[in-house]
Amino acid sequence: MEESQLERNPKKGLLALVLKPIQWFKMLGEELHWSFVLGVMIVYGISQGFAVGMSKVSTKYYMKDEQKVQPSELQVYFGLLQLPWVIKPLWGLITDTLPVLGYRRRPYFFFAGFLSVTSMLVLSLQRNLSLAFALLSLTGTSAGMAIADVAIDACVTQNSISHPSLAGDMQTLCGVSSSIGALVGYSLSGFLVHLLGPKGVFGLLSVPASLVILVGMILRESRVHKFSQRGVNEKFLDAGKAMWTALKFRDVWRPCLYMYLSLAVSLNIHEGMFYWYADAKGGPSFSQEVVGSIFSVGAVGSLSGVLIYQNLLKDHPFRDLLFWSQLLYGASGLLDLILVLRLNLKLGLPDYFFVVIDEAISMMIGRIKWQPLLVLSSKLCPAGIEGTFFALLMSIDHVGLLSSTWVGGLLLKFLKVTRTKFDNLWIAILIRSLMRIVPVFLLFLIPRSDPNLSILPAEMLKTKKGDGTLESENTEMVSLVDST
Repeated sequence: MEESQLERNPKKGLLALVLKPIQWFKMLGEELHWSFVLGVMIVYGISQGFAVGMSKVSTKYYMKDEQKVQPSELQVYFGLLQLPWVIKPLWGLITDTLPVLGYRRRPYFFFAGFLSVTSMLVLSLQRNLSLAFALLSLTGTSAGMAIADVAIDACVTQNSISHPSLAGDMQTLCGVSSSIGALVGYSLSGFLVHLLGPKGVFGLLSVPASLVILVGMILRESRVHKFSQRGVNEKFLDAGKAMWTALKFRDVWRPCLYMYLSLAVSLNIHEGMFYWYADAKGGPSFSQEVVGSIFSVGAVGSLSGVLIYQNLLKDHPFRDLLFWSQLLYGASGLLDLILVLRLNLKLGLPDYFFVVIDEAISMMIGRIKWQPLLVLSSKLCPAGIEGTFFALLMSIDHVGLLSSTWVGGLLLKFLKVTRTKFDNLWIAILIRSLMRIVPVFLLFLIPRSDPNLSILPAEMLKTKKGDGTLESENTEMVSLVDST
Protein backbone atom coordinates (compact mmCIF):
# COMPACT_ATOMS: atom_id res chain seq x y z
CA MET A 1 0.00 0.00 0.00
CA GLU A 2 2.80 2.41 0.95
CA GLU A 3 4.73 1.50 -2.21
CA SER A 4 1.72 2.29 -4.44
CA GLN A 5 1.29 5.65 -2.70
CA LEU A 6 4.95 6.44 -3.29
CA GLU A 7 4.53 5.53 -6.97
CA ARG A 8 1.60 7.92 -7.26
CA ASN A 9 3.49 10.65 -5.39
CA PRO A 10 7.11 10.55 -6.60
CA LYS A 11 7.82 13.90 -4.90
CA LYS A 12 6.74 12.43 -1.58
CA GLY A 13 8.97 9.42 -2.19
CA LEU A 14 11.92 11.69 -2.98
CA LEU A 15 11.25 13.72 0.15
CA ALA A 16 11.16 10.56 2.24
CA LEU A 17 14.47 9.49 0.69
CA VAL A 18 16.04 12.84 1.60
CA LEU A 19 14.60 12.81 5.13
CA LYS A 20 15.71 9.24 5.85
CA PRO A 21 19.38 10.07 6.63
CA ILE A 22 18.27 13.13 8.62
CA GLN A 23 15.95 10.98 10.71
CA TRP A 24 18.78 8.46 11.13
CA PHE A 25 21.13 11.14 12.47
CA LYS A 26 18.35 12.41 14.73
CA MET A 27 17.78 8.91 16.08
CA LEU A 28 21.49 8.47 16.83
CA GLY A 29 21.60 11.87 18.52
CA GLU A 30 18.64 11.02 20.74
CA GLU A 31 19.89 7.55 21.65
CA LEU A 32 23.59 8.33 22.03
CA HIS A 33 23.69 12.15 22.63
CA TRP A 34 24.50 14.77 19.99
CA SER A 35 28.00 15.47 21.35
CA PHE A 36 29.00 11.87 20.68
CA VAL A 37 27.64 11.97 17.11
CA LEU A 38 29.39 15.30 16.43
CA GLY A 39 32.59 14.00 17.99
CA VAL A 40 32.57 10.98 15.66
CA MET A 41 31.97 13.22 12.66
CA ILE A 42 34.86 15.53 13.60
CA VAL A 43 37.40 12.83 14.45
CA TYR A 44 36.50 10.40 11.67
CA GLY A 45 35.24 12.86 9.08
CA ILE A 46 37.53 15.87 9.47
CA SER A 47 40.61 14.82 11.45
CA GLN A 48 40.99 11.44 9.76
CA GLY A 49 38.93 11.47 6.55
CA PHE A 50 39.51 14.99 5.25
CA ALA A 51 42.97 15.50 6.77
CA VAL A 52 44.25 12.07 5.72
CA GLY A 53 42.90 12.62 2.20
CA MET A 54 44.79 15.91 1.98
CA SER A 55 47.97 14.74 3.70
CA LYS A 56 48.25 11.45 1.79
CA VAL A 57 48.72 13.17 -1.57
CA SER A 58 50.86 16.00 -0.17
CA THR A 59 53.09 13.56 1.74
CA LYS A 60 53.60 11.38 -1.34
CA TYR A 61 54.71 14.36 -3.44
CA TYR A 62 56.76 15.79 -0.56
CA MET A 63 58.71 12.55 -0.23
CA LYS A 64 58.99 12.01 -3.98
CA ASP A 65 59.95 15.52 -5.13
CA GLU A 66 61.60 17.15 -2.09
CA GLN A 67 63.14 14.22 -0.20
CA LYS A 68 63.86 12.21 -3.41
CA VAL A 69 63.14 8.76 -1.92
CA GLN A 70 62.65 5.52 -3.85
CA PRO A 71 59.26 3.71 -3.93
CA SER A 72 60.51 0.83 -1.76
CA GLU A 73 61.95 3.35 0.76
CA LEU A 74 58.68 5.28 0.83
CA GLN A 75 56.87 2.04 1.67
CA VAL A 76 59.16 1.63 4.70
CA TYR A 77 58.71 5.25 5.79
CA PHE A 78 54.92 5.01 5.54
CA GLY A 79 55.21 1.91 7.69
CA LEU A 80 57.05 3.96 10.31
CA LEU A 81 54.18 6.45 10.32
CA GLN A 82 51.88 3.60 11.41
CA LEU A 83 53.86 2.94 14.59
CA PRO A 84 51.73 5.32 16.74
CA TRP A 85 48.73 3.24 15.63
CA VAL A 86 50.51 0.00 16.49
CA ILE A 87 50.84 1.10 20.13
CA LYS A 88 47.18 2.07 20.36
CA PRO A 89 46.66 -0.27 23.33
CA LEU A 90 49.02 1.97 25.31
CA TRP A 91 46.94 5.05 24.50
CA GLY A 92 43.77 3.10 25.29
CA LEU A 93 45.15 1.85 28.58
CA ILE A 94 46.16 5.37 29.58
CA THR A 95 42.75 6.84 28.73
CA ASP A 96 40.94 4.00 30.52
CA THR A 97 43.00 4.12 33.72
CA LEU A 98 44.47 7.61 34.06
CA PRO A 99 41.90 10.43 34.12
CA VAL A 100 43.15 14.00 33.88
CA LEU A 101 41.32 16.60 35.99
CA GLY A 102 38.60 14.02 36.53
CA TYR A 103 38.02 13.09 32.86
CA ARG A 104 39.13 10.07 30.85
CA ARG A 105 38.54 11.25 27.28
CA ARG A 106 38.28 15.01 27.01
CA PRO A 107 41.88 15.93 28.03
CA TYR A 108 43.28 13.47 25.52
CA PHE A 109 41.39 15.15 22.69
CA PHE A 110 43.05 18.42 23.76
CA PHE A 111 46.50 16.79 23.75
CA ALA A 112 45.95 15.01 20.43
CA GLY A 113 44.81 18.20 18.70
CA PHE A 114 47.74 20.22 20.06
CA LEU A 115 50.27 17.57 18.97
CA SER A 116 48.87 17.40 15.42
CA VAL A 117 48.71 21.18 15.01
CA THR A 118 52.30 21.63 16.21
CA SER A 119 53.64 18.88 13.93
CA MET A 120 51.88 20.26 10.87
CA LEU A 121 53.16 23.78 11.49
CA VAL A 122 56.74 22.50 11.82
CA LEU A 123 56.45 20.72 8.46
CA SER A 124 54.98 23.82 6.86
CA LEU A 125 57.21 26.56 8.25
CA GLN A 126 60.61 24.89 8.67
CA ARG A 127 62.83 25.22 5.60
CA ASN A 128 65.27 22.53 4.40
CA LEU A 129 63.93 20.02 6.89
CA SER A 130 66.01 16.84 7.01
CA LEU A 131 64.38 13.51 6.23
CA ALA A 132 64.71 12.41 9.87
CA PHE A 133 62.97 15.51 11.26
CA ALA A 134 60.33 15.37 8.52
CA LEU A 135 59.54 11.78 9.50
CA LEU A 136 59.48 12.81 13.18
CA SER A 137 56.94 15.56 12.46
CA LEU A 138 54.80 13.27 10.31
CA THR A 139 54.93 10.68 13.08
CA GLY A 140 53.80 13.35 15.57
CA THR A 141 50.80 14.09 13.36
CA SER A 142 50.06 10.38 13.12
CA ALA A 143 50.32 10.05 16.92
CA GLY A 144 47.84 12.89 17.42
CA MET A 145 45.36 11.18 15.10
CA ALA A 146 45.90 7.83 16.83
CA ILE A 147 45.26 9.25 20.32
CA ALA A 148 42.08 11.00 19.16
CA ASP A 149 41.02 7.80 17.40
CA VAL A 150 41.50 5.76 20.58
CA ALA A 151 39.45 8.20 22.62
CA ILE A 152 36.53 8.27 20.20
CA ASP A 153 36.72 4.50 19.62
CA ALA A 154 36.35 4.00 23.37
CA CYS A 155 33.14 6.02 23.24
CA VAL A 156 31.90 4.01 20.23
CA THR A 157 32.66 0.71 21.95
CA GLN A 158 31.03 1.85 25.20
CA ASN A 159 27.87 2.72 23.32
CA SER A 160 28.05 -0.54 21.33
CA ILE A 161 27.87 -2.44 24.63
CA SER A 162 25.02 -0.40 26.05
CA HIS A 163 23.20 -0.26 22.67
CA PRO A 164 24.15 -3.53 20.89
CA SER A 165 21.42 -3.11 18.28
CA LEU A 166 23.06 0.17 17.18
CA ALA A 167 26.60 -1.25 16.83
CA GLY A 168 26.27 -1.50 13.06
CA ASP A 169 24.78 1.99 12.84
CA MET A 170 27.68 3.45 14.81
CA GLN A 171 30.24 1.79 12.54
CA THR A 172 28.25 3.10 9.58
CA LEU A 173 28.40 6.61 11.08
CA CYS A 174 32.17 6.23 11.41
CA GLY A 175 32.51 4.87 7.88
CA VAL A 176 30.26 7.47 6.26
CA SER A 177 32.03 10.32 8.06
CA SER A 178 35.45 8.99 7.09
CA SER A 179 34.49 8.36 3.46
CA ILE A 180 32.82 11.74 2.91
CA GLY A 181 35.73 13.53 4.58
CA ALA A 182 38.22 11.58 2.47
CA LEU A 183 36.21 12.39 -0.66
CA VAL A 184 36.43 16.12 0.00
CA GLY A 185 40.07 15.89 1.06
CA TYR A 186 41.19 13.94 -1.99
CA SER A 187 39.13 16.15 -4.32
CA LEU A 188 40.98 19.24 -3.12
CA SER A 189 44.38 17.66 -2.50
CA GLY A 190 45.79 17.61 -6.02
CA PHE A 191 44.65 21.15 -6.79
CA LEU A 192 46.05 22.52 -3.51
CA VAL A 193 49.35 20.63 -3.85
CA HIS A 194 49.74 22.15 -7.33
CA LEU A 195 48.78 25.62 -6.09
CA LEU A 196 50.51 25.77 -2.70
CA GLY A 197 52.99 22.91 -2.78
CA PRO A 198 53.10 20.07 -0.24
CA LYS A 199 54.38 22.32 2.56
CA GLY A 200 51.57 24.82 2.01
CA VAL A 201 49.04 22.01 2.33
CA PHE A 202 50.67 20.93 5.60
CA GLY A 203 50.03 24.43 6.93
CA LEU A 204 46.35 24.25 5.97
CA LEU A 205 46.03 20.90 7.71
CA SER A 206 46.67 22.53 11.08
CA VAL A 207 43.09 23.84 10.90
CA PRO A 208 41.23 20.46 10.85
CA ALA A 209 43.70 19.19 13.45
CA SER A 210 42.67 22.01 15.77
CA LEU A 211 39.01 20.89 15.59
CA VAL A 212 39.94 17.82 17.64
CA ILE A 213 40.44 20.26 20.53
CA LEU A 214 36.80 21.28 20.05
CA VAL A 215 35.71 17.68 20.65
CA GLY A 216 37.44 17.83 24.04
CA MET A 217 35.41 20.94 24.84
CA ILE A 218 31.93 19.68 23.87
CA LEU A 219 31.95 15.94 24.58
CA ARG A 220 29.62 14.93 27.42
CA GLU A 221 31.49 12.80 29.91
CA SER A 222 30.89 11.74 33.48
CA ARG A 223 33.45 13.19 35.87
CA VAL A 224 35.55 10.84 38.00
CA HIS A 225 35.19 12.01 41.60
CA LYS A 226 37.01 9.27 43.44
CA PHE A 227 40.46 8.70 42.05
CA SER A 228 43.63 7.64 43.82
CA GLN A 229 46.97 8.02 42.05
CA ARG A 230 48.23 5.03 44.00
CA GLY A 231 45.54 2.91 42.38
CA VAL A 232 46.79 3.53 38.83
CA ASN A 233 49.33 0.67 38.89
CA GLU A 234 46.67 -1.66 40.24
CA LYS A 235 44.28 -0.59 37.49
CA PHE A 236 46.95 -1.14 34.86
CA LEU A 237 47.40 -4.67 36.17
CA ASP A 238 43.66 -5.26 36.35
CA ALA A 239 43.23 -4.04 32.79
CA GLY A 240 46.09 -6.27 31.64
CA LYS A 241 44.54 -9.29 33.36
CA ALA A 242 41.13 -8.50 31.87
CA MET A 243 42.68 -8.24 28.40
CA TRP A 244 44.50 -11.55 28.82
CA THR A 245 41.32 -13.22 30.09
CA ALA A 246 39.42 -11.98 27.05
CA LEU A 247 42.17 -13.05 24.64
CA LYS A 248 42.06 -16.60 26.01
CA PHE A 249 38.42 -16.82 24.99
CA ARG A 250 38.19 -18.89 21.78
CA ASP A 251 35.82 -16.53 19.99
CA VAL A 252 38.20 -13.63 20.66
CA TRP A 253 41.71 -14.84 19.80
CA ARG A 254 40.63 -16.63 16.62
CA PRO A 255 39.10 -13.48 14.98
CA CYS A 256 42.17 -11.51 16.13
CA LEU A 257 44.44 -13.97 14.36
CA TYR A 258 42.30 -13.80 11.24
CA MET A 259 42.33 -9.99 11.17
CA TYR A 260 46.12 -9.90 11.38
CA LEU A 261 46.73 -12.59 8.77
CA SER A 262 44.13 -11.26 6.31
CA LEU A 263 45.84 -7.87 6.30
CA ALA A 264 49.44 -9.09 6.43
CA VAL A 265 49.18 -11.36 3.39
CA SER A 266 47.41 -8.70 1.27
CA LEU A 267 50.67 -7.06 0.21
CA ASN A 268 50.75 -3.28 -0.14
CA ILE A 269 52.54 -1.96 -3.24
CA HIS A 270 50.73 1.39 -3.42
CA GLU A 271 53.88 3.48 -3.69
CA GLY A 272 55.09 1.53 -6.70
CA MET A 273 51.76 2.29 -8.38
CA PHE A 274 51.95 5.96 -7.36
CA TYR A 275 55.40 6.44 -8.89
CA TRP A 276 54.20 4.68 -12.03
CA TYR A 277 51.18 6.99 -12.23
CA ALA A 278 53.49 10.04 -12.26
CA ASP A 279 56.13 8.59 -14.62
CA ALA A 280 56.28 10.26 -18.03
CA LYS A 281 58.13 7.43 -19.80
CA GLY A 282 56.57 4.13 -18.76
CA GLY A 283 53.41 5.36 -17.03
CA PRO A 284 50.47 7.62 -17.85
CA SER A 285 52.20 10.74 -16.42
CA PHE A 286 49.23 11.89 -14.36
CA SER A 287 49.37 15.40 -12.92
CA GLN A 288 48.92 16.21 -9.24
CA GLU A 289 45.31 17.22 -9.83
CA VAL A 290 44.59 13.97 -11.64
CA VAL A 291 46.18 11.87 -8.88
CA GLY A 292 44.04 13.70 -6.31
CA SER A 293 40.90 13.12 -8.37
CA ILE A 294 41.71 9.39 -8.64
CA PHE A 295 41.89 9.10 -4.86
CA SER A 296 38.66 11.10 -4.55
CA VAL A 297 36.88 8.59 -6.77
CA GLY A 298 38.29 5.89 -4.48
CA ALA A 299 36.67 7.71 -1.57
CA VAL A 300 33.34 7.57 -3.43
CA GLY A 301 33.85 3.84 -3.83
CA SER A 302 34.60 3.53 -0.12
CA LEU A 303 31.45 5.47 0.77
CA SER A 304 29.43 3.25 -1.58
CA GLY A 305 30.81 0.23 0.23
CA VAL A 306 29.66 1.62 3.57
CA LEU A 307 26.16 2.32 2.24
CA ILE A 308 25.90 -1.12 0.60
CA TYR A 309 26.94 -2.77 3.85
CA GLN A 310 24.52 -0.70 5.93
CA ASN A 311 21.49 -1.21 3.70
CA LEU A 312 22.02 -4.70 2.29
CA LEU A 313 24.69 -6.69 4.10
CA LYS A 314 24.88 -5.77 7.80
CA ASP A 315 22.58 -8.62 8.89
CA HIS A 316 24.51 -11.32 7.02
CA PRO A 317 26.78 -13.69 9.01
CA PHE A 318 30.37 -12.49 9.28
CA ARG A 319 31.91 -15.57 7.69
CA ASP A 320 29.68 -15.64 4.60
CA LEU A 321 30.18 -11.95 3.93
CA LEU A 322 33.97 -12.13 4.33
CA PHE A 323 34.18 -15.13 1.99
CA TRP A 324 32.66 -13.33 -0.99
CA SER A 325 34.22 -9.95 -0.29
CA GLN A 326 37.70 -11.48 -0.01
CA LEU A 327 37.31 -13.30 -3.33
CA LEU A 328 36.18 -10.10 -5.02
CA TYR A 329 39.03 -8.20 -3.37
CA GLY A 330 41.57 -10.56 -4.93
CA ALA A 331 39.92 -10.34 -8.34
CA SER A 332 39.82 -6.52 -8.22
CA GLY A 333 43.61 -6.44 -7.81
CA LEU A 334 43.99 -7.84 -11.33
CA LEU A 335 42.64 -4.58 -12.75
CA ASP A 336 46.01 -2.99 -11.91
CA LEU A 337 47.66 -5.75 -13.95
CA ILE A 338 45.58 -4.83 -17.00
CA LEU A 339 46.56 -1.20 -16.52
CA VAL A 340 50.31 -1.69 -16.09
CA LEU A 341 50.51 -4.09 -19.05
CA ARG A 342 48.67 -1.37 -21.06
CA LEU A 343 45.98 -3.84 -22.11
CA ASN A 344 43.36 -1.20 -21.44
CA LEU A 345 44.71 0.87 -24.36
CA LYS A 346 44.39 -2.12 -26.68
CA LEU A 347 40.76 -2.33 -25.56
CA GLY A 348 40.29 1.35 -26.35
CA LEU A 349 39.96 2.42 -22.70
CA PRO A 350 41.91 5.59 -21.76
CA ASP A 351 44.22 5.38 -18.75
CA TYR A 352 42.31 7.84 -16.56
CA PHE A 353 38.93 6.23 -17.28
CA PHE A 354 40.28 2.79 -16.42
CA VAL A 355 42.15 3.95 -13.32
CA VAL A 356 39.13 5.63 -11.74
CA ILE A 357 37.02 2.51 -12.34
CA ASP A 358 39.79 0.40 -10.83
CA GLU A 359 40.10 2.66 -7.79
CA ALA A 360 36.34 2.90 -7.19
CA ILE A 361 35.79 -0.87 -7.39
CA SER A 362 38.84 -1.73 -5.25
CA MET A 363 37.93 0.75 -2.51
CA MET A 364 34.26 -0.29 -2.49
CA ILE A 365 35.11 -3.96 -2.09
CA GLY A 366 37.80 -3.16 0.47
CA ARG A 367 35.30 -1.22 2.58
CA ILE A 368 32.69 -3.99 2.36
CA LYS A 369 35.38 -6.39 3.55
CA TRP A 370 36.43 -4.05 6.37
CA GLN A 371 33.02 -3.09 7.82
CA PRO A 372 32.09 -6.51 9.27
CA LEU A 373 35.52 -6.75 10.89
CA LEU A 374 34.92 -3.41 12.62
CA VAL A 375 31.51 -4.53 13.87
CA LEU A 376 33.00 -7.82 15.02
CA SER A 377 35.80 -5.99 16.84
CA SER A 378 33.34 -3.78 18.71
CA LYS A 379 31.58 -6.93 19.98
CA LEU A 380 34.78 -8.51 21.32
CA CYS A 381 35.48 -5.84 23.96
CA PRO A 382 34.87 -6.59 27.67
CA ALA A 383 33.13 -3.90 29.70
CA GLY A 384 35.39 -1.61 31.72
CA ILE A 385 38.34 -1.74 29.32
CA GLU A 386 36.49 -0.95 26.10
CA GLY A 387 38.96 1.68 24.92
CA THR A 388 41.99 -0.44 25.74
CA PHE A 389 40.72 -3.65 24.18
CA PHE A 390 39.32 -2.04 21.04
CA ALA A 391 42.66 -0.26 20.69
CA LEU A 392 44.37 -3.64 21.02
CA LEU A 393 42.23 -5.04 18.23
CA MET A 394 42.94 -2.04 16.00
CA SER A 395 46.63 -2.34 16.90
CA ILE A 396 46.57 -5.92 15.64
CA ASP A 397 45.08 -4.59 12.40
CA HIS A 398 47.80 -1.96 12.10
CA VAL A 399 50.52 -4.53 12.75
CA GLY A 400 48.98 -6.45 9.85
CA LEU A 401 49.04 -3.31 7.69
CA LEU A 402 52.61 -2.61 8.77
CA SER A 403 53.65 -6.14 7.82
CA SER A 404 51.87 -5.75 4.49
CA THR A 405 53.55 -2.41 3.79
CA TRP A 406 57.09 -3.49 4.67
CA VAL A 407 56.88 -6.85 2.89
CA GLY A 408 55.43 -5.02 -0.11
CA GLY A 409 58.39 -2.62 0.02
CA LEU A 410 60.81 -5.56 0.11
CA LEU A 411 58.99 -7.06 -2.88
CA LEU A 412 59.41 -3.81 -4.85
CA LYS A 413 63.08 -3.71 -3.84
CA PHE A 414 63.62 -7.35 -4.86
CA LEU A 415 61.94 -6.77 -8.23
CA LYS A 416 64.03 -3.61 -8.76
CA VAL A 417 61.05 -1.25 -9.04
CA THR A 418 62.56 2.26 -8.68
CA ARG A 419 61.62 5.90 -9.30
CA THR A 420 62.09 5.42 -13.05
CA LYS A 421 62.10 1.65 -13.65
CA PHE A 422 58.84 -0.34 -13.64
CA ASP A 423 59.59 -3.37 -15.81
CA ASN A 424 58.73 -5.85 -13.03
CA LEU A 425 55.84 -3.94 -11.46
CA TRP A 426 53.37 -6.31 -13.13
CA ILE A 427 54.92 -9.25 -11.27
CA ALA A 428 54.42 -7.46 -7.94
CA ILE A 429 50.76 -6.83 -8.85
CA LEU A 430 50.21 -10.48 -9.77
CA ILE A 431 51.78 -11.72 -6.53
CA ARG A 432 49.71 -9.26 -4.48
CA SER A 433 46.46 -10.29 -6.19
CA LEU A 434 47.11 -13.98 -5.58
CA MET A 435 48.00 -13.37 -1.94
CA ARG A 436 44.66 -11.62 -1.40
CA ILE A 437 42.92 -14.98 -1.89
CA VAL A 438 44.78 -16.64 1.00
CA PRO A 439 42.45 -15.31 3.79
CA VAL A 440 39.57 -17.28 2.25
CA PHE A 441 41.21 -20.43 3.63
CA LEU A 442 41.37 -18.89 7.13
CA LEU A 443 37.69 -18.10 7.55
CA PHE A 444 37.23 -20.99 9.98
CA LEU A 445 38.69 -18.55 12.54
CA ILE A 446 35.63 -16.27 12.24
CA PRO A 447 32.52 -17.17 14.32
CA ARG A 448 29.27 -18.00 12.52
CA SER A 449 27.25 -15.73 14.77
CA ASP A 450 24.41 -13.30 14.19
CA PRO A 451 26.04 -9.85 13.79
CA ASN A 452 23.21 -8.30 15.83
CA LEU A 453 23.88 -10.44 18.92
CA SER A 454 26.61 -10.30 21.53
CA ILE A 455 29.55 -12.69 21.20
CA LEU A 456 31.12 -12.46 24.65
CA PRO A 457 29.63 -14.22 27.70
CA ALA A 458 27.29 -12.08 29.81
CA GLU A 459 29.77 -11.83 32.69
CA MET A 460 32.34 -10.18 30.40
CA LEU A 461 29.83 -7.51 29.40
CA LYS A 462 29.46 -6.32 33.00
CA THR A 463 31.71 -4.24 35.21
CA LYS A 464 32.60 -4.81 38.81
CA LYS A 465 31.37 -2.34 41.35
CA GLY A 466 32.75 -1.60 44.73
CA ASP A 467 30.39 -3.99 46.49
CA GLY A 468 31.65 -6.89 44.44
CA THR A 469 28.44 -7.37 42.48
CA LEU A 470 28.18 -7.23 38.74
CA GLU A 471 26.07 -4.60 37.06
CA SER A 472 25.44 -3.88 33.44
CA GLU A 473 27.39 -0.89 32.14
CA ASN A 474 24.75 1.58 31.00
CA THR A 475 26.21 4.90 32.06
CA GLU A 476 27.84 6.92 29.30
CA MET A 477 31.65 6.85 29.51
CA VAL A 478 31.92 5.63 33.11
CA SER A 479 35.59 5.41 34.00
CA LEU A 480 37.39 2.20 34.81
CA VAL A 481 38.97 3.93 37.78
CA ASP A 482 35.54 4.98 38.97
CA SER A 483 35.01 1.43 40.24
CA THR A 484 37.59 1.92 43.02
